[in-house]
Amino acid sequence: MSSRPNLSKRPSSNDRGVSPPPTKKKQQCTTTNKVVSNFFTPTSKKEPEKMVWRIVRDSLLVGRYSVADLKKSGLGNRRIAAFDFDSTLISTISGKHFARDAADWKWWHSSVPEALRKLNEDGYTIIIISNQGGLKLPSPNGPASKTIKSDTKRLTDWKQKVSAVLTSLDLPISVYAATTRDVYRKPRTGMWTEMLEDFDLEGDEAVDLEGSFFVGDAGGRTGKEGKDHSCCDRDLASNLSLPFHTPEEYFLKETPRPFVRDFDPVAYLAERLTLLLDALAPMGTFTKTSPLDIILFVGSPGAGKSSFYWKTLQPLGYARVNQDILKTREKCLKQARALVEEGTSVVVDNTNADPETRSSWTDLAKKLNVPIRCVLFTASAKLCEHNDAVRALNLGPESNPENRTMLPKMAFTGFASRYREPKLKEGFADIVKVDFEFKGSEQHKQQWSRFWV
Repeated sequence: MSSRPNLSKRPSSNDRGVSPPPTKKKQQCTTTNKVVSNFFTPTSKKEPEKMVWRIVRDSLLVGRYSVADLKKSGLGNRRIAAFDFDSTLISTISGKHFARDAADWKWWHSSVPEALRKLNEDGYTIIIISNQGGLKLPSPNGPASKTIKSDTKRLTDWKQKVSAVLTSLDLPISVYAATTRDVYRKPRTGMWTEMLEDFDLEGDEAVDLEGSFFVGDAGGRTGKEGKDHSCCDRDLASNLSLPFHTPEEYFLKETPRPFVRDFDPVAYLAERLTLLLDALAPMGTFTKTSPLDIILFVGSPGAGKSSFYWKTLQPLGYARVNQDILKTREKCLKQARALVEEGTSVVVDNTNADPETRSSWTDLAKKLNVPIRCVLFTASAKLCEHNDAVRALNLGPESNPENRTMLPKMAFTGFASRYREPKLKEGFADIVKVDFEFKGSEQHKQQWSRFWV
């Protein structure tokens, strides 16, 4: 009888020539049923994204984080809690002024999230108003940029950072970011106006201004604790008639610190009125002293040179030569020569900051044997920058007949670096100083008296 092998007997270790494959560990699936279901859900039935972005007029970036349980402001006017973003709600983990990437952020203070949640519970509409000049928005009609990749990354990082901040709060908050030096940039009120339109807040009584407020770190503060980089947040609040707080005052309940403004239009008008009342004659009075002469303007852009020509010298029969129109000094000299030779007095309406530039005109006057007079405009750089912004952004054809666009800051700093005060020894018959004086309707005066830079 044959014997059958014992199949239950396990081979010894010496009998195994090849080890069996190791047992595979069961991998846990991280894809949830909700994600799978959402993938196959038609687009029309999917839940809307909580964070939505849009671009206004190629320069304003607007984001809105929405939640289902939106708190209402209650009866009466809407109360707005407005905040700056960087160095107010958040700061960088790296300690650098500008974030390295989308993850380089932390709360400015641990109390910030709870304070915002309390505002939401109390029925405030929470918005963020921020200047973001480092961002470049895509323009559908603009030329391709050589740095398009870096611009795109910077914009993507910033949007991801904002989304992360608002997602962590999970509150209904809108974000407005001004990316250029236009009407949206603080302290100008364009972002606030856009917000009013977004929330259908029309009319003077739609917002409870006394119950609303703005918090920002740019408060013009001075002192041993450090100096703020600007006063634009405080100035925006002033433009909007909103109570203003710095982050230290609002979140930490610290005592307000002293602050200063580089230029206050209301204070300037008050000072000018006092000087005019004390003066025996109006400042900047000009009298024509020769039947044929050349007037050379000297002054910063925005100092009031063109306005002075149209209101004072053009009625006296002076023709105007302007390099912004003719483009080169050579063309200006050629046109001025032709006008004088035909018997017409000339105003040279340029900045003429330095003696070298002015010598071209004193030499021309000498060759033509006519006197040359200097009209020196004394407006400060900040006043000039203010005037330029008002002219370009607000008052329309009456105050901007040549439809000039706003100048870059370099136009003012460049003039200041080149400026040398004109002297009689340069060849001038006399030098007449003209201080800037606002002239316009009461409505224009109110607009000019706001903060624009």
